[in-house]
Amino acid sequence: MLELGGATPANGAGDVVIDGTDAGFMTDVIEASQATPVVVQFTAPWCGPCRTLGPQLEAAVRKTGGKVRMVRINIDENPQIAGQLQVQSIPAVFGFSGGQPVDGFMGAQSPSQIDAFMQKLEQAGGGGGGGRDEQITAMLDAADQAVSEGATGEAAQVYAQILGVMPDNLRALTGLSRCYAASGDMERARETLAMVPEDKTDDPLVAQVRSMIDLSETAGDGDAAALAQAVEANPTDPQVRLDFAMALIGSGQNEQAIDHLLTLFQQDREWNQGAARENLFKLFEALGPTDPLTLKGRRRLSSLMFA
Repeated sequence: MLELGGATPANGAGDVVIDGTDAGFMTDVIEASQATPVVVQFTAPWCGPCRTLGPQLEAAVRKTGGKVRMVRINIDENPQIAGQLQVQSIPAVFGFSGGQPVDGFMGAQSPSQIDAFMQKLEQAGGGGGGGRDEQITAMLDAADQAVSEGATGEAAQVYAQILGVMPDNLRALTGLSRCYAASGDMERARETLAMVPEDKTDDPLVAQVRSMIDLSETAGDGDAAALAQAVEANPTDPQVRLDFAMALIGSGQNEQAIDHLLTLFQQDREWNQGAARENLFKLFEALGPTDPLTLKGRRRLSSLMFA
């Protein structure tokens, strides 16, 4: 599993001001703010206003006597969380309480504005147990969206962060497994999926990722262009068409793969112990029940089955 990092104290262990990382954000900010409000400053070495604001914030945090903590994050080295929070310019400052952002500002601030910001955080306290669940859900949603856009590396980091504090989280486990499968690391994909608690192994999310892994392992890596020509030359050869369909799946061309598997099913539904139907069902399960390709493909398959 991806290694999880943490924050490094700026001035010794237990300091109220620390240097944080993307990997440690869940622990150092989300978890920590359940008990004590946390100020997060996104900064960079080249940012002049950051060098002015940083010491002012640190002084204000220390003045609270431990009622507020602070995490500094260098966006050059840790761009992920800043991106998720849609930070457009720095310095950018967020106040977290109960696991979620409750206030924030960008740019330089006067001492009175900083004091008012800090007082608001102190008053917020560290309560709000439901905040963590909301934040984790938001992070999972963002990771799922990243997967759908092909950013599996970014998504994997988020899933791993969540598993660092919630090792049984089903969405994070299946999401991380999906990321490994998408990168071609089937061994780690299966190892991660095997960590799903026994009482959740029949969950649709698990079945979806398991089918994705199975398909990825059996999908052909042949020359799709050459196979396309072979299908054109031998349109009734079931093995050639199946090989082409699996090559299309391997290259992510799922819609075209469904077309050819449906054609194969129409030509001979029982060929090779129903290989066309079996691979269609696996692909539908891997895509998920609400995917437009699944919905359309199932309707077309049903019309062929009951024609």
